[in-house]
Amino acid sequence: MSSRLRSDFWVAAYLRRCAVEGVSAVLRRRGAAEAGVIIVKIDRLDGSSALFGPAPQSEVEHDARIFGRMHASDWIDAAAAETRLRRELSFDPDLWIVEVEDRLGRDFLDATP
Repeated sequence: MSSRLRSDFWVAAYLRRCAVEGVSAVLRRRGAAEAGVIIVKIDRLDGSSALFGPAPQSEVEHDARIFGRMHASDWIDAAAAETRLRRELSFDPDLWIVEVEDRLGRDFLDATP
């Protein structure tokens, strides 16, 4: 049996973490409660965004949730991010999408459960 934290619990904790930092974060799409893939979109409110998704399995120890950028450059155009999210949704209807608005571009992914 996997000891990985359920997706719904992870998202709730992540949203609280952002709130503690005074950063706006919203759940845009609810996925499968137990094991849905989570994508975090960081919007710097200047037209640039970043998408973070699950790191490749080879980089994950045990059942940890490790995130990595889903694109080569540090920041991408907001429209390109939305196009990528639509494509990901077409492949995985159980996907979670969390959107964070932070002018500094902080993701808080290293400090989450």
